Amino acid sequence: MTKGLIFNIQKFCVHDGPGIRTTVFLKGCPLDCWWCHNVESISFGKEPMVRADLCGACGACVTACSEGAVALADGRAVTDLARCVRCGDCVVDCPQSGRAICGREMSVAEVVAEIAKDKVFYEQSGGGATFSGGEAMAQIDFLHEALRGCREQGIHTAVDTSGQVRWESFARILPDTGLFLYDLKIMDEERHRRFTGVSNRLILENLARLAQETEQIRIRFPVIPTVTDDEENIARMIAFLHGIRFQQIDLLPFHPLGKGKAAQLGRDNRMEGIAAPSDDRMEQVRQQFAEAGFAVQVGG
Repeated sequence: MTKGLIFNIQKFCVHDGPGIRTTVFLKGCPLDCWWCHNVESISFGKEPMVRADLCGACGACVTACSEGAVALADGRAVTDLARCVRCGDCVVDCPQSGRAICGREMSVAEVVAEIAKDKVFYEQSGGGATFSGGEAMAQIDFLHEALRGCREQGIHTAVDTSGQVRWESFARILPDTGLFLYDLKIMDEERHRRFTGVSNRLILENLARLAQETEQIRIRFPVIPTVTDDEENIARMIAFLHGIRFQQIDLLPFHPLGKGKAAQLGRDNRMEGIAAPSDDRMEQVRQQFAEAGFAVQVGG
């Protein structure tokens, strides 16, 4: 039975496609965006997460760890990630609930059954299931079967994608995907590589090709101050989308919610000092796309 590595299943979502939706978040992403607010989605494996503010340095996690991966230092418990085997024993024994293992294996049947629990809400609102991440297509076998399972139950499906996958993955899931939520971030290749870790060539090629196969695509543009919201980037994006005759875009304002998660994972916060864009700035960006002939929505 095909299994996927899931880090969250979120119910009653209203920003991941039309209507009320259940969003399934899969771990693993080929991009490493500086502003990612789901930093726990980047790694392709399970990860320990530690809330230092809840640590009472009681030593329970040290005793629980049979691998010797946890030790007390400077008044708190510190995990050696190289020795940690992600067994979760320290999570169970932590009296402050300050430790967690991010990522759990679930079968297709388990995930589809969880989605189907809220089928009545999808039917009433025109909603359904959205598969996100990370990059959902990085676990293509699981995603393919899960999409098919949802469609067999009459549940609308959407896939949120970075586009950084082989075209064969798109072709495989096209028949069972009702909507693609396609992230488009930075048009300059070198800037894209700097802020995401990869070139944007494959992303742009896949979007142009996908637009020839289906009209069920919504572009998602993260508005990141000092990174994506400059006039040149917006102008180049408008020109590119006009070139493939695309007219609908969602603007996603940056928010610094990833800061706390980064700390729990022992990652640096690369967006230190960057605040969410103001309402006025979001309106300016919205007007730029609207004046270029796009149907624009702030939020997903």
